[in-house]
Amino acid sequence: MRSNSLKNFTALNQNFLKYWLQVILWMGVMFWMSTGTFSSEHTSRFIVPLLNFLFPWLSPQDVDMMHELTRKAGHVVEYFILGLLLFRALRSDSSQGWRPRWAIYAVIGVIIYAVSDEFHQLFVAARGASLVDVGIDSAGGILSQITVMLRHLLRKK
Repeated sequence: MRSNSLKNFTALNQNFLKYWLQVILWMGVMFWMSTGTFSSEHTSRFIVPLLNFLFPWLSPQDVDMMHELTRKAGHVVEYFILGLLLFRALRSDSSQGWRPRWAIYAVIGVIIYAVSDEFHQLFVAARGASLVDVGIDSAGGILSQITVMLRHLLRKK
């Protein structure tokens, strides 16, 4: 009996390390990126000169708009990755390729994290909370689940 529970505990630890630790680490990276270090003011120091170099014909207003779009695209990408990692952790070692339940739970996890991230930004001097950002972040999570579903459907053919 004791050896069985030890095997279950070991399997649970391996599952945690293999799947959930990656989710937690990525959330930690995301938390760091929502500090003042990655505020618009700080990212403009390297994104704006790069945009000016790549597109010298753009007006300052257009460069500012491109900077903002680049930052929002970053939101989509980071939450897309979170959605993939959550799906993978929820799926775990299952032999099934895709289940709606896993996708729904992954999107819910993304939305909860997006809301908590915006709440965190209320307390960061150079940042601010935005429901628009929650929507953009959630879109990244939803896109990740659409991608996983399409990949699953294409593999079935």
